Amino acid sequence: MIRTVFAVTAIAFVVSAALAQQDPIAARRTLMKANGDAAKTGAAMAKGETPFDLAAAHKIFATFEDAATKMPALFPDDSKTGGDTAADPKIWENMADFKAKFAKFGDDAKAADAQVTDLDTFKASFAAIGKNDCGACHQNYRIKKN
Repeated sequence: MIRTVFAVTAIAFVVSAALAQQDPIAARRTLMKANGDAAKTGAAMAKGETPFDLAAAHKIFATFEDAATKMPALFPDDSKTGGDTAADPKIWENMADFKAKFAKFGDDAKAADAQVTDLDTFKASFAAIGKNDCGACHQNYRIKKN
């Protein structure tokens, strides 16, 4: 029984990974959802709604760094429309800047992960990434939907 569950889970994972490679919009949405979930956890810690957890803080920054590494490859020319994408066409007009923003996001997440030791260092790093990386990219390259 356990082997069957493991086999089904493994197959589902491989199929979903293959579909994500075929559908960059879906892959982008999955990565951004992970970023959003991590950001919600971080915001709750920063606001004192949940206790600060150093391991969770490291996981948040690792999630950001992972997304920053994978995202630039998920914007091929044939993914400008469809899939309810919120990607602004300006991305493809200025791909070098767009990729540079992800590189900075990854570098900042890696640096934050190395520097965070307590709630105060977490708050400072988390806020800076939210404003300077997430906010800057979303302001320029994301279509706001009502």
